[in-house]
Amino acid sequence: MTTVDVKAFFQATNPGKALFTDNQNIDQKYYIDFSSVRGGQIIEELKDQIAFWSSDQPTCQLFTGHIGCGKSTELWRLKEQLETKGFHVVYFDSDKYLEMGDIDVTDILLTIARQVSESLEKLEKLKLQEPKGLKGLLQGAAKLLQTDLELSAEANVFGIGKVSANTEGTFSAEMGLPGIGEVKADEKGLEFVALGIGKITAKAKDSPQLRSKLREYLGPRTSSIIETINHELLEPANQQLKQYGKNGLVVIVDNLEKVDSSPKPWGRPQPEYLFVDRGEQLISLRCHVIYTLPLALRFSNDYGTLTQRFKTTPLVLPMVSIYLRDSQECAEGMALLRQLVLARAFPDLGEQERLEKITEIFDSEETLDHLCRMSGGHVRNVLRMLNDAIKKQKGLPIARENLDKVIQNLRNERILAVEDEEWELLKKVVQTQKVTGDDGYQKLIRSMFVYEYRDDRGSWFDVNPILKDAPELQ
Repeated sequence: MTTVDVKAFFQATNPGKALFTDNQNIDQKYYIDFSSVRGGQIIEELKDQIAFWSSDQPTCQLFTGHIGCGKSTELWRLKEQLETKGFHVVYFDSDKYLEMGDIDVTDILLTIARQVSESLEKLEKLKLQEPKGLKGLLQGAAKLLQTDLELSAEANVFGIGKVSANTEGTFSAEMGLPGIGEVKADEKGLEFVALGIGKITAKAKDSPQLRSKLREYLGPRTSSIIETINHELLEPANQQLKQYGKNGLVVIVDNLEKVDSSPKPWGRPQPEYLFVDRGEQLISLRCHVIYTLPLALRFSNDYGTLTQRFKTTPLVLPMVSIYLRDSQECAEGMALLRQLVLARAFPDLGEQERLEKITEIFDSEETLDHLCRMSGGHVRNVLRMLNDAIKKQKGLPIARENLDKVIQNLRNERILAVEDEEWELLKKVVQTQKVTGDDGYQKLIRSMFVYEYRDDRGSWFDVNPILKDAPELQ
């Protein structure tokens, strides 16, 4: 008989929640260090580049991996480690503020300016000079959007109010954003910048027409926007942070890898447009910056150009190894995945004590191992299948039969998405353990039909275990 609270266990296995975002104490107990079966200390490399090798010079680094493989959790750990080293770290989820199906470089730049302003505004010791250039930029944007917003409101198209920017510099907006009223240019500079950008970009995110209008205004000014953000915000912030004993400013832009792969109106895929065509602008900010980028870009024909633009090679967080290149089971990877599952049920127990309680969660040890194997070492998929199996079982312990039903449902979903020519590509991956750079293979990566692993010899690839039993691969 199990002593585990089923509802609490179900909530602890929520696949959509990254660790360290709210409850630090319990998340520390949930965290499992997979670096030994992921080919190395990836987060250590990111940290060392900032804190050791280039502590006095701005750096720009790229971090990637499959969606759901644990990047956000590792970036939160990086944030904590850098703060311990004396850096002021601004971390944010880009998909909360940007329309991932339609992003331009100015959207990213302004969102960074907003997040940095909000973070620095909370530091009472910092006394930055009035950001006149940023204020002027926002007032100009408000003037540009004024007519469109008024017409939209009158036509009851967007259901939003009016924006005004008069000659005295008052920027007011009634956009229905909770807790934010009128913003005036004589208010505290950073507060004005943060609230002003927030108001403008919030509505632009929800309206293609307003986004287009705003970009017509911001696009030709991109270079001056970067210069203004550097001169009025990032450079003085770095200087004052160091005066008060900090080592500088770090910005972590997470979830940018979720940018949609759809083409821009002129045909250029959005990831290539942002990271290749506009890469030089993304690296121009005068502070340490880390961007997450789509994993598929590593297989793009433009990958060489991307690395030249950023003057660095993206660091990859691969899957947890459950098998080795020679198809032998990776004992260490399996052991760590078991702990990932058991820690959610028994966070206060040691590793060996958890293993002794497997049958409180599953009908057998083999059922737990089957879950780990079928996940392919994809952390979020382990939790997703576990979470679904708890619901299917409506209790504990989880029977192999119900876990198999969950797996079969996922397999059916995946198989429906695979096209005929992709089955042929998947067969080649099984044979060669390699992925080449054409469009077909990019889709295999984006769709998570293929997973990347890493060992001392470098990267190798294998088909998602969910698909391996499909008749098309036999």
